[in-house]
Amino acid sequence: MSTGEGLGSDFMTARGRDYPTIRQFTVFLENRVGQLMEVVRRFEGSNVRIVALTISDSTECALVRFLLSDPEVGREILERAGLAIVESDLVGVELPDSPQPMLQVCTALLAAEINISQVYPLIVRPTGRPAVALMVDNIEHTLETLESKGFHLIHEDELKDYDKP
Repeated sequence: MSTGEGLGSDFMTARGRDYPTIRQFTVFLENRVGQLMEVVRRFEGSNVRIVALTISDSTECALVRFLLSDPEVGREILERAGLAIVESDLVGVELPDSPQPMLQVCTALLAAEINISQVYPLIVRPTGRPAVALMVDNIEHTLETLESKGFHLIHEDELKDYDKP
């Protein structure tokens, strides 16, 4: 299946504003004091906000994963800093109002035989409701599954528009 095929929406491109995923930037850093601050400080003075953040570290290095409110500008900032980055697509999903919202998400994805390799919460939530970012093994199938179960998917434009009055 090609990107966007069969989803019932008319998506412009895989990286265009209308594609229903959110971009994650993974930055490789030396595992030493102050490295995270150096990266976070790069966004100071810009309109780019860190929407989500997770860190995995080892003895020698740390992997810092960011979701940014404006991925295009954010990528430019990271590239200008000379940082080694990897860009990936994640699925943003608003959690339902229930006692065990993650159970509902996991149940829907398990029934569709979709594996989750990363999950972390969004700091900035476009609708004010709890939301998570998911890295999955099949984005298109995940989007179809969650949409068919009535979950609200979060698009990059929602993150970008969050700060607008």
